[in-house]
Amino acid sequence: MSLLVTGTVAIDSVKTPFGEQPDCLGGSATYFSVAASHFTDVRLVGAVGDDFPTDYLKIFDGRDIDTEGLEIRPGSKTFRWSGCYEGAMNEANTLETQLNILTEAPPTIPVAFRDSKFVFLANTAPEVQMHLLGLLDGPELVVADTMNFWIENTRLDLIKLIGAINALVLNDTEARMFTGKSNLIDAACDIVEMGLDFVVIKKGEHGTMLLTKDDECFVLPGYPTDAVKDPTGAGDSFAGGMMGYLADKGKVDFATLKQAIAYGTCTASLVIEDFSLDRWQSAGRADIEKRLNQLREMIQF
Repeated sequence: MSLLVTGTVAIDSVKTPFGEQPDCLGGSATYFSVAASHFTDVRLVGAVGDDFPTDYLKIFDGRDIDTEGLEIRPGSKTFRWSGCYEGAMNEANTLETQLNILTEAPPTIPVAFRDSKFVFLANTAPEVQMHLLGLLDGPELVVADTMNFWIENTRLDLIKLIGAINALVLNDTEARMFTGKSNLIDAACDIVEMGLDFVVIKKGEHGTMLLTKDDECFVLPGYPTDAVKDPTGAGDSFAGGMMGYLADKGKVDFATLKQAIAYGTCTASLVIEDFSLDRWQSAGRADIEKRLNQLREMIQF
């Protein structure tokens, strides 16, 4: 089933204990699209400036990603993010953010994309997410991502967005911040009760938790990789694997959701093993399937 993603296509500069990579490809929609394309066709909506290196577009070549919705705006500058990771690399330290094109009008959604049935609103301002959602013609499943900045500064807009979507993806720190609850089960319950079908809470290396409106709960550990080089884009890659699998199956029952989260977990475990999206130059669906089988064996008892 058709899967659309709206979000950023960016230029990142990243430093970790394993090296430094300036001016590399990044962005929530980029990571999501490439991850999801291992499972289904993806429709990408985003915008970059004329400073965006054309070579970076090659990451989409040969993949089931339709880039008709990617605008290249003359005279504009691409969103840029610079950050570093230290120690256990559990969280990025932002060094610099250049909003650039994000301060302009959001990209439009091509008419050919507006019948998309599965939609992921990657992390950006809730007001922008609402605007883009309003351009679509009756999607069946809409999932959004958010972050602490929007929780702190645009809380009312985020609550309004939650009333218009099916599910929310956020990390454990954000869930606690949003609800004021220290217990993640309590936090998840509060978020679902805002009108969602389900919520997915990411816990980094400690895995993921799913809670549905029917009080169905699923907890999965992270895939234990010892080759972490760059955690940037892990959450977006998780969402891409999860949504790609759901769109491929065309259903969102609890059993399918659990399987989708497992696929998202294994997809994310691959991208973090190299800088930017470089891991996808050698890894593919077969590698995801291999890790899924290994993860399944690890948690059986």
